[in-house]
Amino acid sequence: MDINLAKMIDHTLLKAETRREQIVTACEEAIKYNFYSVCLNPTWIEEASNLLKNKDVKVCTVIGFPLGAATTAVKAFETRDAVDKGADEVDMVINVAKLKDGDYVAVEKDIRAVVEAAKGKALVKVIIETSLLTDDEKRKACQLAVKAGADFVKTSTGFSTGGATATDIQLMREAVGPGIGVKASGGVRDKKTAVEMVAAGATRIGASAGVAIVSGEETSEGIDY
Repeated sequence: MDINLAKMIDHTLLKAETRREQIVTACEEAIKYNFYSVCLNPTWIEEASNLLKNKDVKVCTVIGFPLGAATTAVKAFETRDAVDKGADEVDMVINVAKLKDGDYVAVEKDIRAVVEAAKGKALVKVIIETSLLTDDEKRKACQLAVKAGADFVKTSTGFSTGGATATDIQLMREAVGPGIGVKASGGVRDKKTAVEMVAAGATRIGASAGVAIVSGEETSEGIDY
């Protein structure tokens, strides 16, 4: 498969204890390896924006992370604040509980509020947290994301009970069709797994093991986001 894996990677640092020197290193690695973006907690957006100024690397952040249980108003505010601080992309977590309760109006409204807050300024990815959902719920979450105008659907936060699988990527791709992106995130630690995700339909990979993926090295890291 002839693909540029590096340019599909969101190089990710989302652990609570992540410090400035690690952010600097991640940005340097993103520049060196030509990753698509760095994906960081909102507190680091301005730092990353300054470090990546005039570089071909986007700044991605997370919204309602990692539970998705913040109110819609809070998610919308968080999105506007992120964009104002320099975020090019936002990865928002759906309200999983509302989805499982069958309150699809609330879920769509939640996603749409983030989409509208980012409109014309940042791309929106919708994290559906596949490990907590049935296959029918995964399909429904994807359909609601499309209906609400999102740019991507994404498997996982990396902070729940499981991560991306090729089977889920295929299901999500079938659910959204060819029109929007699908991001595999959670447990993608090596090149072989990344290629499998792309073959299944992923157009973006979220991983803290980006360097290992593009270099073909093994990594002993635990969770990859």
